Amino acid sequence: MVDYLLRPASLPTWGQRTALRVLHLFGWSLRFKPLPGPHGIAVVYPHTSNWDFIVGLFGKWAVGVPFRWIAKESLFHGPLGALMRYWGGLPVERRATPSGATQRLAERINASDWMWIAITPEGARAHRPHWKSGFYHLALAAQAPLVLIALDFGKKEIRVLDTLLLSGDLDADMAAIRASYAGVTALYPDQAAPILLAPPRAADSPERRRA
Repeated sequence: MVDYLLRPASLPTWGQRTALRVLHLFGWSLRFKPLPGPHGIAVVYPHTSNWDFIVGLFGKWAVGVPFRWIAKESLFHGPLGALMRYWGGLPVERRATPSGATQRLAERINASDWMWIAITPEGARAHRPHWKSGFYHLALAAQAPLVLIALDFGKKEIRVLDTLLLSGDLDADMAAIRASYAGVTALYPDQAAPILLAPPRAADSPERRRA
């Protein structure tokens, strides 16, 4: 049975081996399945601490896959912004309408030879009552698969849980995502958002769109 557990000796570059050894030094292991194609969205959950970013970054370096990731625009100002972009960051377009920004990003994904974007759907470390829906709309707009990645502090393991093609049936898709993340533990479990999407805003309602 394939367990997808990565070991330093099996990795092709010095940088990958070093990143994985750093994870091992702090007790972390990494299980990574091959991606299903050149385009997609990687959902990373849970996100309750600054350590999530550090662990995830070393995981990215260990697998040697140039995931891009989305963060708020304010993080990309000044010298830090250059570093964030070098690490794969993409600033969120705060001034654009959500639907317009999503469509442009979907077009950018499909126009690229290879592009995977990692998204933390909670959107912040503090507790929220639900996930943000941007990842879902982006995957549908780009007709791209979702890869579900867990940062499991209970097992101290980064692992790919599943690959999903969204059906557009919101309830069924979110039920499948919840099932995949069952048993995954955050660093601060009481801060992890339940795996539910935010209700649509009034501006997004069918009545408002028809107006």
